[in-house]
Amino acid sequence: MNRLAVVAARVLGVASALTWLAPTTSAAVDEPPTSSPTQVLIDAYGDSTTLGITCSDGHCGPQGRNAVSYLQQALQAHDGDRVRVTNYGVGGTMASQLRDGTGNRRAGPTAGLPWRERLAASPARIVLINYGINEVMQNQTPEQFYAAESSLVQTARALGKEPVLQTSNPMPDNRLNARLAAMVAMTRRVSAEQQVPLVDQFAYVSGLPDWKSLMSDGAHPKPELYRLKADQDYRVVEPLVRRLLDETR
Repeated sequence: MNRLAVVAARVLGVASALTWLAPTTSAAVDEPPTSSPTQVLIDAYGDSTTLGITCSDGHCGPQGRNAVSYLQQALQAHDGDRVRVTNYGVGGTMASQLRDGTGNRRAGPTAGLPWRERLAASPARIVLINYGINEVMQNQTPEQFYAAESSLVQTARALGKEPVLQTSNPMPDNRLNARLAAMVAMTRRVSAEQQVPLVDQFAYVSGLPDWKSLMSDGAHPKPELYRLKADQDYRVVEPLVRRLLDETR
C-alpha cells in the first residue's frame, strides 16, 4: 500500500470508528442548551477536527483540549457565562451530510433532520461550519462542496443565524493537501460571495513554522495546535458575540 493510501485508510478508519460519538459541550454539561435574552449560544458543526480528535501511539480519540473548548474558555473569560459554545462535531462527516441530515443520527436529538429543520430547532445565534477534509477522503468534487456550503450558509442566514465559515487545517501529506486546497478555495469563495465571516485556518496553520510537528496524524492537530486554532476563531467570533450582547442591553 502506498503512502497516500496509508494516510487515507488511517484517516477514514479514525472517522468511521468515531461516528457514534454524541456531541460534547465545552462547558461539560449534559442538559440541552436553552436561550435567554442576555445569552449568546453558539453551535459548532464540523468533522473530527471540530469534535477534537487527537492521535497518540496509534490510538485516536476525542479529548477535552480541542478548539471548541478553548474558544469557549476565551469567550467566557471575556464575556462571562453569557456565552456558551456547543460542539456538534462528528467524525467522518461532510458538509453535504449536515445539509441533508444523513450524518451521525446519534449526535443529538435533531441530528437526523435536514439542516433547515435542525437549525430552526436550535436557539443558537451563531453557527460555526468547518468541513473539507472528508470531502477529500470521499472523493467529492470542489463543486459539490461549494454547493453544500453555499446551501448551509443561505439557510442559516434565512433563519436569522450568524454563520461563520472555517477552512480546514492543512494535511501533512502533500498530495492530499493539494486536493484539500481546492476545497479551501470553495470555502473562501462562499465567504466572499455571501459576505460571511471567515476563519482561514488553512492559511494560518500553513504559515506556522514546522506546522507538521503540531499534527498528531494525517488530519488531526495536537492540543497545542487546537489552542492556536481557537485563537484564530476568537478573533472572528468575539466581535460578533459582543455585538449580539450589546443588542440585548
